[in-house]
Parts: sequence; structure tokens; C-alpha cells
Amino acid sequence: MRNISFMLTTQQIRNRTKTVTRRIGWSFLKVGAELQAVEKSQGLGKGGRIKRLCVIRVTSVRPEPLGALVEDLVYGFKETALEGFPVGSRYSDPFKFINFFCSSHRHCTPATIVNRIEFEYL
Repeated sequence: MRNISFMLTTQQIRNRTKTVTRRIGWSFLKVGAELQAVEKSQGLGKGGRIKRLCVIRVTSVRPEPLGALVEDLVYGFKETALEGFPVGSRYSDPFKFINFFCSSHRHCTPATIVNRIEFEYL
């Protein structure tokens, strides 16, 4: 089973408040794929171990520009909630979410096409 890291949103996965994730790449992913959600999978250092969180199943995957979150703010707020940031939380504002996402992904801009992956917990 392939690992998928949730280093920046570990708590949302643990709380099961996150059902959507956006990724640069992962275009090979298909509906029905089961993935092992992990805390971190790269840069573990010598003797580091992967911390498994849960198993998820992909229910939808589609490409879209990251900036779609601010083109329609109703959609944007709905999506940030699905990303685990409900209204009033740190990155619930779609503009702040885009800044958060781009700051953690090299060469990312609001125009970057990302894969929106929706999933369920198993």
C-alpha cells in the first residue's frame, strides 16, 4: 500500500476532520485506491520510523488550479473546511490557505494545477 504524508495536517487526520487534500503530482491516483496515511515519510533521519495514522480510500480525484479557491469564495470556504480548517480556524480563509499551501510547496503559485483528492476513512 502506498504511503501518503500528512505532515502539515496530522492533527486533522487524527481528528478525522479532513476529507480532501491537494497535491502537486499524484496524477496517477485512481478512485478506489487505498492509501496509508502517515505523519511523515521523507527526511526521517537515521533510525527514523514512519508513523502510521490510518488507511484512507480515494473517492474522487481531479486537477484544478489552486486559485479556484479564491475565484469562488463560497467554494473556497467549503473546500478549506474539507481540508480540515473550519470557519474561524487558522487557514479557513481561502487566501490564507493558498499562502500556506504555496509556502510549503516549492515553485507553487495560485495558478499551479494541483490534484484535489477526496477520500474516506477505512
